[in-house]
Amino acid sequence: MTDFTRRGALGLMGGAAALPMLGTPALANTKMTVGALRFTSHAASFVALERGYFADEGLDVEFRFFEAAQPMAVAIASGDADYAVTAISGGLISLAEKGAAKVIGGALSEEKGIDGQKILASNAAYEAGLTSASMLDGKTFAVTQPGSSFHYMGSKIAAAEGVSVSFKPLQKVGAIIGAMKSGQVDAWSIVPHIAKGLAGSGAVKIIGDVADYLPGYQVTTVFTSAENAANERAKTEAFLRAFSRGADDFNAALVDKTTDAGAEEEMVKLIHKYVYTDRPFEKAAGPIRNGAMRINANAALNMASVRDQLSWFQSEGLVKDSITTDTLVDGSYAEMMG
Repeated sequence: MTDFTRRGALGLMGGAAALPMLGTPALANTKMTVGALRFTSHAASFVALERGYFADEGLDVEFRFFEAAQPMAVAIASGDADYAVTAISGGLISLAEKGAAKVIGGALSEEKGIDGQKILASNAAYEAGLTSASMLDGKTFAVTQPGSSFHYMGSKIAAAEGVSVSFKPLQKVGAIIGAMKSGQVDAWSIVPHIAKGLAGSGAVKIIGDVADYLPGYQVTTVFTSAENAANERAKTEAFLRAFSRGADDFNAALVDKTTDAGAEEEMVKLIHKYVYTDRPFEKAAGPIRNGAMRINANAALNMASVRDQLSWFQSEGLVKDSITTDTLVDGSYAEMMG
């Protein structure tokens, strides 16, 4: 067993099977900390807790909330969280290379026909001519950290348009929102429940869709420590079963809309316990619905997208060229697509 402290994990960051059918829980009152962001896109975990799916598996879950992807990867490596859902980042890849973390499935994904992540311009930049992604040349693009998913998206969008942008790391989503509102940065890309909320309030302008540049993008993945993936199979499978049931409920109510209006309303109210908690339900309901992108059934993982992301991180010199998808992904837990 590899022992990683939080400090050690931070240092390192610098440097096709279906899920088994639900049966009698093999675990009983197993305590587990799950990392999450207060985004609609993390709703599968919220649903699994609120509807007792984790409890059905014998899991006693509590959430630990973060404001960016890379700190969550550190928490997994250091043992401060057991499982989490987040975007692939340079930090996560580096931790996987050091034997501290492993992707075990897929979560949020861009899908044709479903409204997805948006490209935003600050009002000041928009008024100065940034009305489409093709006009990004010479502009500043906000990211949480270098090597984050925002960095990946911005780079791919700029490359597709043949333009050059400069990236401004602001550490937290809240700080980026403030910088966009004040015009300190010109552009950003983010999930629709945040993008549409900001645009609807007049704080920013939507100038494009990420899916036009990254079709099939595996936005977030399910990951855990390498120790859990290798030696805690029953616990890991139990987590994924419960998570997948939560995803199924979420997709049915808000993505595929195969439930009735009452079930949809119930789902939005459940998510509101975790997302936009500072707003009354009447003001939170619309943005929560706007964030309803597909969460992959049975935690299936789009490997074509994972390979593209890994290749980009390597091309930017953010991770070692020797790292392979096998280093990053344990493909024994969920379907590997593409």
